[in-house]
Amino acid sequence: MNPAKLFAAILLSVTVALPGAASQQSVSIPAEFRLEGDAVQGGLMIGYAPWSDRVTLDDRPIPVSGGYFLLGFERDAGPSSKLVVHRKRMRPEDVLQAPLIFSLRIKKRDYDIQRIDGLPRRKVTPDPEDLKRIRAEGRLMQDARSGKTLRLGFRSGFVWPARGRISGVYGSQRILNGEPRRPHFGVDIAAPTGTPVIAPADGRVTLVHPDMFFNGKSIVIDHGLGFTTVYIHLSGASVQPGQSVKQGDVIGKIGATGRVTGPHLHWGARVRNIEIDPALLVEGKPRPLNGP
Repeated sequence: MNPAKLFAAILLSVTVALPGAASQQSVSIPAEFRLEGDAVQGGLMIGYAPWSDRVTLDDRPIPVSGGYFLLGFERDAGPSSKLVVHRKRMRPEDVLQAPLIFSLRIKKRDYDIQRIDGLPRRKVTPDPEDLKRIRAEGRLMQDARSGKTLRLGFRSGFVWPARGRISGVYGSQRILNGEPRRPHFGVDIAAPTGTPVIAPADGRVTLVHPDMFFNGKSIVIDHGLGFTTVYIHLSGASVQPGQSVKQGDVIGKIGATGRVTGPHLHWGARVRNIEIDPALLVEGKPRPLNGP
């Protein structure tokens, strides 16, 4: 997402709830309030309200740091969500103002069905020993993606993490060797083994794993406020856990490790426990391998 580009939030209404009142009154949005991004299934919105330290989306608390907050929408999110932005007292003598209540209209998307055949049976239906390993690796990945740091790395904006061809898209359901599987939560970039992978935004590395059963060599980056990105099927990693990275830093190389049929990067993004579409964070398509 380019921070210089401000997208208009799609709002059904903006109201302020009056304490003790049964109805709501329409109000103007404070000039300093911002809501960037698109309210769409799999999308991300970045909010800024310097006078707020408490935000909820559909009655769930949303972390706030320096007035910034992140809204993530699930693959199959419903048609609308209620955003409540509370206002804090800037000084003890100030009168506490009523919260702003936004009704967001969520755009619906259509998803592709992808069929992948020729995978080893063990990668499609793991045996009991493999399942133990998969569960342990799942816990490692969950721990690496569960942080709620107050860093604001996402403010750098996002760029594509690798050059290549898009070979898999967010939200598509995969049928592996004829068996339907969970939706694909990420975007795949096909390129030769060894193609550099860069950090698409500022952040801190929380996991570098040498060889996960499904994911192969994997990296997780924390961008703050529960927003993390993952990079899997790598052939190499050039960062360490705890290392801070800037947008454009090389973090690894594309590979064909884990459950794959060819070399590519799987790039995933999550806001807290919601898997969002990384392709919505950037503009256009990744640069071609032989392009400028």
